Amino acid sequence: MASENSKQRQLDRIDFKIMKALQENARLSYVELAQTVGLSTTPCLERVKRLESSGYIQGYHARLNTDALGLELLVFLEITLAVQSPETFQEFKAAAEKLSYVQECHLISGQSDYLLKIRISDLKNYRKHLGELLLALPHVRESKSHIVMEEAKQSGLIPLDIISHRFKN
Repeated sequence: MASENSKQRQLDRIDFKIMKALQENARLSYVELAQTVGLSTTPCLERVKRLESSGYIQGYHARLNTDALGLELLVFLEITLAVQSPETFQEFKAAAEKLSYVQECHLISGQSDYLLKIRISDLKNYRKHLGELLLALPHVRESKSHIVMEEAKQSGLIPLDIISHRFKN
């Protein structure tokens, strides 16, 4: 199995152009994508398939409008566990994965152990679910909610420009 570094060395400028174009608009046809990156269609398609099979491209997603869907409240929830061990971390992570309104769950450094990103309809619903959440998640000693007042920047784009210089031209 190739190491992460040898896997990255296989990428070139065209691969980065393809990934950048697809993460900005995954609905591009292969003809449009090929024109964007300066290739003919067949080599472009082959590169996309290679990027998919090697794990650089993990999937294609639609970005949904949370306000239009009535999911207007975004909360970051810090969780401190009563005990820190590999077993409690695994149990907590497994429980968090089952909760649909928990969009992300990150093990973090600092005073708290986890940071959860929660998307829900409103404060009343959050308050209701917070009690259920804390009962559903094992080993919770303390929680601290951070209600987002305004989403100043929201991007799902990976900043490819900060790493592309390390690869072949």
